[in-house]
Amino acid sequence: MKNKISILLAVFMLTAATLQAQITKQVKRMASADSLRLVDIFKDIHQNPELGFMEVRTSGIIAKELKTLGYEVITGIGKTGVVGILKNGTGPTVMYRADMDCNSVKEITGLPYSSTKIMKKEDGTETPVMHACGHDAHVTWMLGVAKIMMTLKNEWKGTLVFVAQPAEEILAGAQAMVNDNMYSKGVPVPDYLLGMHTWNTPLGTIDNGTGVRMSGSDQLDVTFYGIGGHGSSPENTKDPIVMACNAVLQYQTIISRNIAAQEVAVLTVGAIHAGTDNNVIPASAIVKLNLRWFNEKTRNTLLDGIKRINEGIAVANGLSKEQYPTIKMKGNVFPLENDVALTNKVNAALGTVISPNNIFTNTPSSMGSEDFHHLVIGNNKTVYDYIKVGIANPSAYAKAIQGGAEAPFFHHAGNYEVDLAGIPLGTEIGATALLVIFKK
Repeated sequence: MKNKISILLAVFMLTAATLQAQITKQVKRMASADSLRLVDIFKDIHQNPELGFMEVRTSGIIAKELKTLGYEVITGIGKTGVVGILKNGTGPTVMYRADMDCNSVKEITGLPYSSTKIMKKEDGTETPVMHACGHDAHVTWMLGVAKIMMTLKNEWKGTLVFVAQPAEEILAGAQAMVNDNMYSKGVPVPDYLLGMHTWNTPLGTIDNGTGVRMSGSDQLDVTFYGIGGHGSSPENTKDPIVMACNAVLQYQTIISRNIAAQEVAVLTVGAIHAGTDNNVIPASAIVKLNLRWFNEKTRNTLLDGIKRINEGIAVANGLSKEQYPTIKMKGNVFPLENDVALTNKVNAALGTVISPNNIFTNTPSSMGSEDFHHLVIGNNKTVYDYIKVGIANPSAYAKAIQGGAEAPFFHHAGNYEVDLAGIPLGTEIGATALLVIFKK
């Protein structure tokens, strides 16, 4: 009897493995067959980037594609967010998220489909824009995955939810969708959440470790107030530009003198906005900051230190309390922590797509930040996995390493370039990951 059971079990396992191998090959064929269409979509979105909460054209493309495929589509969540839903029998609810927005960066790749677009920001200023973080690939992957999952719906059971999210770059889009009551507008609460991001490692590599993978972050603006006047008589003014410059230097002492050397934190000043003329001292100056941290204690040290420095500068310049600097909090995310069991399950499946030796699980946590998990934050039901997918041309990467660089380009730089072969590969990776998540 035991021998019969062992034989039946072996046959079952062999059959299951054979079926899985067949599905894996089918996914690969489908991603490859759809590559021309997907590359066209990618190039179109790349040439027409849109800033956060302005992704009207991009969200329109996504809604149309998902409707054509047969998904139930909800639009306008969190202003420009789009959700596609497919209920396919009894099983888990799995959400796949792709972000849509671009960066205020001028493209210098020289590609024939480069972005030359100029956009007006909320403050009225104009800026060149490009997809310097790969969100164009994220959207394209999602559309490719959506087609595969619809075609293979007999191979899985459950509810599949695709989320096209706005405004990741300002760390506000996921929370905006939640605050817009997406879960009471017909969007199912997921058991699992999956996301992918382009990474500047070679094509055919994946970074998908467990535990904390990305830092928490805050975006904030500090406004210094003074007394404006003529540049020829600064003694009659209180110069907010000088205050701002003092603050920029003093902020870095929070890192070097208030946070233990064993802790990790980053404080970046990304911009100072003040004045318009050479000979006019303005009445205010704005300092734009970005913080990175891994725990609440470090975060509070940063925020408290900024406030103390601001007020100290105000006192030193003889300002009244009514003129003390103000702080505007614009975006906040908590550290991203991949679920151990889910991530290991996904990695085992992805070992059939790329070499298991190219699936990296022990890389250090990144100081980069994400808001994708804020779609489900506070929901104890949901676990998630966020995958970093290499998209750099292997030859370009090797050349960069040989020249002493860490990579051929970096995120948010004007030369950021997604190798077009990464479009079908990313689609294959996403579909394979979803299928294994649905599998019991």
